[in-house]
Amino acid sequence: MKKLVSLLLSGALAFGLLAGCGNSGSGTADTPAPSTPSGSETPAPATGTPSGETVTLKVGASPTPHAEILAVVKDLLAEQGIQLEVVEFTDYIQPNLAVEEGEIDANYFQHITYMNNFNAENGTHLVSVADVHYEPFGIYAGKTASLAELQDGATIGVPNDPTNGGRALLLLQEQGLITLKEDVGLEPTKLDIAENPHNYDIQELEAAQLPRSLDSLDLAVINGNYAIQAGLKVSDALAIESAEGTAGTAYVNVLAVKEGREDDPAIQALAAALCSQEVKEFIGQTYGGAVVAVF
Repeated sequence: MKKLVSLLLSGALAFGLLAGCGNSGSGTADTPAPSTPSGSETPAPATGTPSGETVTLKVGASPTPHAEILAVVKDLLAEQGIQLEVVEFTDYIQPNLAVEEGEIDANYFQHITYMNNFNAENGTHLVSVADVHYEPFGIYAGKTASLAELQDGATIGVPNDPTNGGRALLLLQEQGLITLKEDVGLEPTKLDIAENPHNYDIQELEAAQLPRSLDSLDLAVINGNYAIQAGLKVSDALAIESAEGTAGTAYVNVLAVKEGREDDPAIQALAAALCSQEVKEFIGQTYGGAVVAVF
């Protein structure tokens, strides 16, 4: 009977993945993930739990909200004989390298556009297994309390990585603070600023440092996870990007694995659990709009 229950749970979660959880795939048409080179080693996939054996999955995550969300699915996976071990990272580079090198089985910390860019720049082979949530980017007050009070030459902090830095510039343009050149795509840089009539000093900082630097900046454009960690609320933001249209799809946070692990039964079970009703309810009740489930 115990074996039968385990099989039924596995089937139910797999059905949930197919029916209720989106998948961004390995990338977009513009930046597909490279194929695995000949001779490279992919970590041996977990075999699932039909035999009743316990499988351990190591998943890298940012502390907030990703590790918190993963904590919700631990019991769901334990019912199938899958032990979830969450490895927390505080940067955006090491969790991808750890998946590529097989040190961990998957990661859940990044949006799809960042993952695609990381593949292109580093020759890694990461693919998305599931679309889970979206975190609206926000502009937060530092020394200046509102956009209307912003003075000429004010300092504005933005992330220093290409995808999030470009995302920040697009939000600044959306709010009328700067104008970018036409057709800059999703990753404009400071060189793509066509008009900056108030001579704002746009300072590029590591994303994690931006909340800590608010005292020395007039404004900062901050990633959702780092805003949450710093105790900033979406309701505190002076402006946020809309989840509708480009932002909600280009910046959806994904469960990522190394190419070749997508069909691993344990990975599929994890993806289904992340896209479960329990997780949707937890996100809705916990983050006040700073995290939005997309399934």
